[in-house]
Amino acid sequence: MSGKRRKYSEEFKKDALTLAQKSDKKIHAIAEDLGTKRTVLARWYREFEELGENAFPGNGLRKLSRLEEENLRLKNELADVKEERDIIKKRCTAFQENRSNRPVHGELAAEQPVEKMC
Repeated sequence: MSGKRRKYSEEFKKDALTLAQKSDKKIHAIAEDLGTKRTVLARWYREFEELGENAFPGNGLRKLSRLEEENLRLKNELADVKEERDIIKKRCTAFQENRSNRPVHGELAAEQPVEKMC
């Protein structure tokens, strides 16, 4: 029983299930024709019934639904926007600190009234 584990593509699994549903043959005969076991075909059927189009993701990764994909995209976009906001905040703070340290304000205020400067 130390045989190598076979990997089947999503397309193969779906085709096998379609064949099993449309064929007059028994599941055991179809599985044998496909080179797999009846229990494997039965598991594929259960997975497809439970998960629908999200069944058979491949490499252990589950397919995301449309809402999950959009949620992931929005989370990534929000993280980008927050990063941009933080950069702008730092720049504005540094600009304000640099601007307030300039002696120009005091010199101009002594020479001209504040109304003219605004």
